Amino acid sequence: MIRYKLYQNHNSNSNTNGKWYARAVCEETYDTEKLAAHMSSHSSPFSAGVIHGVLKDMIACIKELVMDGKNVKLDDLAIFSAGLRTLPANSPEEFTASANIDSVRLRARSTGVFRTSVLTREAKTKQFSQYTVGEGSEVEMP
Repeated sequence: MIRYKLYQNHNSNSNTNGKWYARAVCEETYDTEKLAAHMSSHSSPFSAGVIHGVLKDMIACIKELVMDGKNVKLDDLAIFSAGLRTLPANSPEEFTASANIDSVRLRARSTGVFRTSVLTREAKTKQFSQYTVGEGSEVEMP
């Protein structure tokens, strides 16, 4: 179940100023250890400790491969890759990595059953809490 809260756009420069939108709410974040325990509880023959070790090794390998310029695809989840945020140069001759590459980012693109079209069709949503629509602010109801 994807829970959401309503918020109002307050950007006076936007043509959607004053309009209401939904934002997904995350109630809890699972770290690697908690994910391993969850996986172990699914009738797995492996202990949470073994699963945790495999996940830690997988994470290290994904990082190593992405940092080597490779994409890593976890079927039905995401393709992990590196992306660049760059600053413009006037010509190829003036472009240097130190001056024009601002940052390297981790990209995760959904794939398979986790594609946007599939998630949109199959996900169930529910409002996290009720709000009153008033003077343009989020007002949580008790």
